[in-house]
Amino acid sequence: MKIKELKVGSEIEYTGELIVMRDAAQKRTKTILEGNLPLPFDLEGKIVFYAGPAKAPEGRNIGSIGPTTSSRMDSYLEMLLNLGVIATVGKGRRNDFVRELCKKYSAVYFIAPSGAAAALSQRIISSKIIAFHDLGPEAVYRLKVKNFPLIVAIDSDGNCL
Repeated sequence: MKIKELKVGSEIEYTGELIVMRDAAQKRTKTILEGNLPLPFDLEGKIVFYAGPAKAPEGRNIGSIGPTTSSRMDSYLEMLLNLGVIATVGKGRRNDFVRELCKKYSAVYFIAPSGAAAALSQRIISSKIIAFHDLGPEAVYRLKVKNFPLIVAIDSDGNCL
C-alpha cells in the first residue's frame, strides 16, 4: 500500500499491522518524549488505530474492537506524525488542522466501520500488548489484520470526504 497513491473516498481492505493507541497511551507517550526518554515501541511507518479492544473471550486473541472518536486525539496527531506514523484510523470528522497535518506529512486518515466491532475483530489475526500494560484496554497493542475494511477520509493532499 502506497499512502500517497490513496485518494479520498477510496475503499481498501488492509492486510498488515495496526498499532492501537487511545487517549491515555498517547498522553503517556507525550510525557515520555517530554522527559527525553526512549519510547518502548517504534512508530516509524506504522498505522495507528484509535480503538480500545474488549477483553478477549476464551479461545480468541481479541474481543470486539471498533474505532473511537478521532477528534479526541487531534492534539496528539503531530507528535505521532513526527514519530513516523503514516496513517491513523478512527471514526468521525477531523478539523482543518488535521487536514493540514496530513498534507504536511503526506499522511492519511482512514475511517473504519463503526458499530461493527464484533465483525472487525474477525479480521484480526493476532493481538499483543506492546506497552503500557497498566492502562488495560488503553494499552498499546500491535494487531496483525487481514482484509481490514478502511475508507480514506483525508488523503495525503489534504482532501477530505
